[in-house]
Amino acid sequence: MRWEIIEKGTIDEIIFRTIKNRNRLMLELMRVGEVLKLRLKDLQDQKLTLENPKSGKEQETVFIPQKVAERLRDYAHQVCKNPEARIFPISYEATRMVVLKAGKLVGIHLRPHDFRRHAATFASRSGVPIEIVSKVILRHSNLSMSQRYLGTINDVEAIRWIYNLYG
Repeated sequence: MRWEIIEKGTIDEIIFRTIKNRNRLMLELMRVGEVLKLRLKDLQDQKLTLENPKSGKEQETVFIPQKVAERLRDYAHQVCKNPEARIFPISYEATRMVVLKAGKLVGIHLRPHDFRRHAATFASRSGVPIEIVSKVILRHSNLSMSQRYLGTINDVEAIRWIYNLYG
């Protein structure tokens, strides 16, 4: 199944227009279900340790941009009273509503998984090797699973890539 991929400018606008710091951080971190489990002790500079992620592993490490890491750390220290405290102590349903509301800001129907698909597609279209997209961004165990996340390339993009490669 292919999904409509939201363009980078739209994602950037959604994040920019999301004023509440908690909500903005959740959107920037992409994987909503796992973000809700994050605790203060899971933060280490640009690394997040995810306990019991969807992959079925005991633990996974996620790397995030420095600016997001700094804002997340500052926010976590404001809201967490101890290292075991959840940074985002809200339900998945409440988070889903945050995402729907964020999409309405720019006039689109937005689902929590759209951010994840966007990140993978944007990285792939920016020239990041599929192996990196798969293992680092999506944290999938195989490439075929990752390929389902990537949007189809339209004619304009195909021509741009041909020009970039051979132009």
